[in-house]
Amino acid sequence: MQINQESKVEKKLLQVGFLASHGGSNMKSIVEAIRQGSLSANASVVISNNSNSEALKFGRREGVPSYHISNNTINDSTKLDLHIRDTLVKHGVDLVILSGYLKKIGPKTLEAFSGRIINIHPSLLPKYGGKGMYGNNVHKVVLEARETVTGVTVHIIDEVYDKGKILAQRKVDVLKHDSVHSLAKRVFHCEKQFLPEVIQSIHFGNIKLP
Repeated sequence: MQINQESKVEKKLLQVGFLASHGGSNMKSIVEAIRQGSLSANASVVISNNSNSEALKFGRREGVPSYHISNNTINDSTKLDLHIRDTLVKHGVDLVILSGYLKKIGPKTLEAFSGRIINIHPSLLPKYGGKGMYGNNVHKVVLEARETVTGVTVHIIDEVYDKGKILAQRKVDVLKHDSVHSLAKRVFHCEKQFLPEVIQSIHFGNIKLP
């Protein structure tokens, strides 16, 4: 994807917020792209439903405001949803990135950030999406189906798992002797490169949000 380099000088930094449950691997790749200057953004906030997640530890090490918000801290689904929404708003988030976030996004957060919550899925949606289809679960089914090509999909989050508007896709070949582990490794390598590129293209208007 080609970015208009002239616009980089004038465009303000995109404020990105992260929702993560465990390692936050894609969040780390985005922060690295910011550090290297290939992504014109600022990591504004990290929210995790897991108090011991590596995502929270990483955010704190990087000096990013990082919060554990879950039904262990707020035992009411509506109040929990509102607190997540308000935390994202408080930190001026323009775009919400799901980085291995395994909880369904609440209606108030979806409403406040309609068309501005994105996820990267490890298959070429609409194939192999839906509830429970994440990580190695996806790669296992891809191999069982004897697919010759898989890939990654960046899409909008809405009320239904993996049904939001597809923004961009990149293909990854399935090799003859692939295992779940080897396929997962190559797909993840693609994710790490592709997601920051897509976010940059969203920021500069080359990929349009709904």
